[in-house]
Amino acid sequence: MKEIICKLLVIGAGPGGYVCAIRAGQLGIDTVIVEMEKPGGTCLNIGCIPSKAIIHAADEFDAARRMASGRDPLGIRAEGVTIDLARTIAWKDGIVGRLTGGVAALLQKARVKQVHGRARFRDGKTVEVETETGAQLIRAESIVIATGSEPVELPGLPFGGRVISSTEALALQSVPERLVVVGAGYIGLELGTAFAKLGSSVTIVEATGRMLPQYDADLVRSVAKALKERGIELHLMAKAKALSDAEESLIVEQADGREMKLPADCVLVTVGRRPRTTGAGLEELDLDRAGPYLRIDDRCRTSMRGVYAIGDITGEPMLAHRAMAQGEMVAEIIAGRPRSWDKRCIPAVCFTDPEIVSAGLSPEEARAQGYEIRVGQFPFSANGRAMTMQSEDGFVRVVARADTNLVLGLHAVGRGVSELSAAFALAIEMCVRLEDIAGTIHAHPTRSEAVQEAALKALGHALHM
Repeated sequence: MKEIICKLLVIGAGPGGYVCAIRAGQLGIDTVIVEMEKPGGTCLNIGCIPSKAIIHAADEFDAARRMASGRDPLGIRAEGVTIDLARTIAWKDGIVGRLTGGVAALLQKARVKQVHGRARFRDGKTVEVETETGAQLIRAESIVIATGSEPVELPGLPFGGRVISSTEALALQSVPERLVVVGAGYIGLELGTAFAKLGSSVTIVEATGRMLPQYDADLVRSVAKALKERGIELHLMAKAKALSDAEESLIVEQADGREMKLPADCVLVTVGRRPRTTGAGLEELDLDRAGPYLRIDDRCRTSMRGVYAIGDITGEPMLAHRAMAQGEMVAEIIAGRPRSWDKRCIPAVCFTDPEIVSAGLSPEEARAQGYEIRVGQFPFSANGRAMTMQSEDGFVRVVARADTNLVLGLHAVGRGVSELSAAFALAIEMCVRLEDIAGTIHAHPTRSEAVQEAALKALGHALHM
C-alpha cells in the first residue's frame, strides 16, 4: 500500500476544506486534501452556486413572459417566449465546471497534494483512502474533518423516482408541470419559487406552523405575500406521508387528521440536512458529539488531540461562509498563529423573491437577552432606486441598544438585498452605533440609502418618511 506522510490532512474539499488547505499551503504547511467527488463540495457542485444559477434563469424567463403578456409597465414587448431547461442546465454546469476547476488550480498553486477517493480513519493520525488505483495510506500530524452534510430523507418518501432532493432538482431536463415541495425552509422556498417562475404549478407542504423559521415574522411576511401573488399554494401544519398507490399524488395529513392528495409529477423533499458522519470511520475515533454533530471548541478542536472539525459537520448555522472562516482560522492555528473563533455575527441570506438578509439580533432576540432597544425601519416604497427597479416591496431594519445606540442587528427584505449582507456584517463586527450609519454619506440613488434612513428613523428623525 502506498503511503504519504504530511503535516496536515484535510478530509473534504468543500468550501471549508479547500479554504483550509489553500491557506495552509500558503503558510508553508505540507498539506494533503482528500475528496471523493469534485472539488468545491455541495456548495459549488449541487448547492449554492447551481441553485443561484437556476434562480437567475427563472427570473429572466419570468420577466420575459411578463413582457410577452403585454403587462410590462415599461412598454417592452416580446413574442414567443419559451425555455429549453436542458440548455439552461448545461449553462449552469458550465459555471460549476469553471469554479471547480478554479478550486483545483488554486490548490495546485498552493502546493497542496490532491487525492481523489473515499477516506476512512484507522486512528487519529492515520487515514486509508480508496482510490481508483488502489488503497492509499496517509499519516498526518493534524487532521481536519470537513465532510459536510447531506439531505435528510423522510421515512415514507425515500429518494428515487418522482421523489427528489435538491441535487436532482438542479439537474432536471424539463420543467415539471406539477411540483410539490415538502419543507418550507430556505431551500424549499428558493427552488419552489424558481420552478414556479419557470412554469410549474407549485405547492409547498410544511409540517410546522410557519415557514422560514430561522427568520422573524416581519421579514417572512413579504415572502409569504409574494408566494400568494405568484399562485404558490402553501399548506402549514401538514405532514407529507407517502406517494399514492399510483404514485401520481402525494398523500398529506392535515392538522385535523384528515388526508388530502396533492397531484405531483415531482416531489421535492427539503426538510433539512444532516452531518455526513458515516462512511469515514469516525466511529473508530469516538469523538465527543453535540447531538448528531461533532463537538468543537473555539479553535475548532475536537475531543481528540490533533483532530479538528469545520463546516456543516459541526452544527448550525450550516453556511458555506461559516465553513470558509473556520477553515482559514484552523490553518493559521496549525501554523502556530494565535487565533480563536470570535465572530459577532454570521450573516444569513435567503434567495427567495424578495430576498431576505439577516445579521445579528432580531428585535425579539435582543429583548430576550435583556436589552432595551431602538428599532428603525425604512420601506423600499420610499426609496427612489427601488421604484425605478420596480421593486418597492420590503424594507431595511436596524436594531440598536437604547442606552448606547450600539447596533445589535441589521436586516432587510427586498429584491437584491443579499448584496447588503457585507455592509451589515461589517457594521456589527466594527461595533458601529446608529450615529455612525446615519452620519455616513450613502450614494444616491441606491437601495443602500434605506440603511441610512433606518438608522435615522431609530434616532427619531428619518428624512424621507
